[in-house]
Amino acid sequence: MQAVFDGHNDVLLRLWASARKGEDPLAEFRDGTTRGHIDAPRARAGGLAGGLCAIYIPSGDLILRQPDEKGHYQTPLAAPLERLPSLDIALDFAAIALRLHRAGIWRLCTSTAEIRAAIADGVFAAVLHMEGCEPIDEDLSALETFYAAGLRSLGPVWSRHNAFAHGVPFAYPMNPDTGPGLTESGIRLVKACNRLGILIDTAHMTEQGFWDVEKVSDQPLIASHSNVHALTPVARNLTDRQLDAIRAGKGLVGLNYATTMLRADGQENADTPLSDMIRHIDYLVERMGIDCVALGSDFDGATIPGSIRDAAGNQALVAALADAGYGQSELDKICRENWLRVLGQAWHEG
Repeated sequence: MQAVFDGHNDVLLRLWASARKGEDPLAEFRDGTTRGHIDAPRARAGGLAGGLCAIYIPSGDLILRQPDEKGHYQTPLAAPLERLPSLDIALDFAAIALRLHRAGIWRLCTSTAEIRAAIADGVFAAVLHMEGCEPIDEDLSALETFYAAGLRSLGPVWSRHNAFAHGVPFAYPMNPDTGPGLTESGIRLVKACNRLGILIDTAHMTEQGFWDVEKVSDQPLIASHSNVHALTPVARNLTDRQLDAIRAGKGLVGLNYATTMLRADGQENADTPLSDMIRHIDYLVERMGIDCVALGSDFDGATIPGSIRDAAGNQALVAALADAGYGQSELDKICRENWLRVLGQAWHEG
């Protein structure tokens, strides 16, 4: 079975929601559930050895628009969030992650050596990520605190604006060049992450924000869970020019399993064939090279193809890649090694 280290999931959001209902999030992850996509039993069954686990503050007012008669849709951006309530929720997420770690249910990792050791030990290797930095103050004091708690990756923005950057809407068809990029506070945030050793993720950013990160950051360009705009023209996907810039800096794109970002029609439909996923992987490999392509499932955060269903079905994609002609060394890179390379670079491992 091919071990997979995945670049993005929202399992902490699901566990946090369970805790708010008075349920035990540790037992849910350890023992398994029928909810969502990831828990320890299903991860083991599907070879999901670890991944970047997001602290994400939900937007209660966001209602996805239904497609019109042409299949087009544009959901307005979610409203900005207040910082202090966002901080409270982020601390709840971090507490769940730390409790899972202390209980030995998963292992919070802050180095690639720790990720490899967890994989070898058969323990889920979790890396703490923040998707949208609403919990962070503009003076960046909270960034230091979250770093001490294990935060090693962040995306300045989700699909809403905040103090650091501007986000793209969920829309089809639409170009990602939808507005401004990093703010002055966002530039300071990127520079602080470079100093500390926190990976910067451009997913959900406007195209201008992407170019701002390229200009300011000393890390490879990363889009943890994004696909090809030329194949599926949603605002969240990457243009060829962006892909070329990622290749030039030997960065990385993680394939998003969300059907809206895979299908040519941009629709949310679990009846989406694995061939759509292979189509995007093939394009990314041809455009950027095998060293710049990985996986970023968006498990627990999106509708994914029914033939995968959840983490237990992850090997279906691996098998489809093998059937499409990808050899063992190429599968190792797509499934795990490319992520470990860019994480090691961002984390100042030499």
